[in-house]
Amino acid sequence: MRLSAVNTMLPEEFIGVLGWVFEDSPWVAERAWASRPFATREALHAAMCDAVKRAPAADQLALLRAHPDLGKRARMSAASAGEQSGAGLDQLTAAEHAELTALNNAYRDKFGFPFLFAVKGSGKLDIMEALRKRIQSLPAEEFREALAQVFRIAEFRLEETIDAA
Repeated sequence: MRLSAVNTMLPEEFIGVLGWVFEDSPWVAERAWASRPFATREALHAAMCDAVKRAPAADQLALLRAHPDLGKRARMSAASAGEQSGAGLDQLTAAEHAELTALNNAYRDKFGFPFLFAVKGSGKLDIMEALRKRIQSLPAEEFREALAQVFRIAEFRLEETIDAA
């Protein structure tokens, strides 16, 4: 899709086309729409990230919680399923799946949201190592890191959706 088309969309169409970029959180697209026109795809991404940054902490937490656990064999958005498959998380051994499930549960218990990692370009070993490391973080720093990962995920999704030109 061309950015020029995005810039001419009415709010409902804009939300319909881009509301999925931030997992099950169309409010991000809704709040970013007013920043049109976007000079570049990067400007669109920045406007969406700014909408999240300006949002109340409760909205930010809901955004984090909208994401599925990595490697979980459950219903998730097509975008998440494709991203996880690309990282090999759909091909875990039984032992890897058990460890990932245990780490995901411990992470969620500690922080109150799922472990978030922009998996594009990473493999299952990279992801497992990041999870082992980040579970040691303090809650405030992990909240910031989780949002940063969500921003990276959204950037990757926009790169696949909006033409650079």
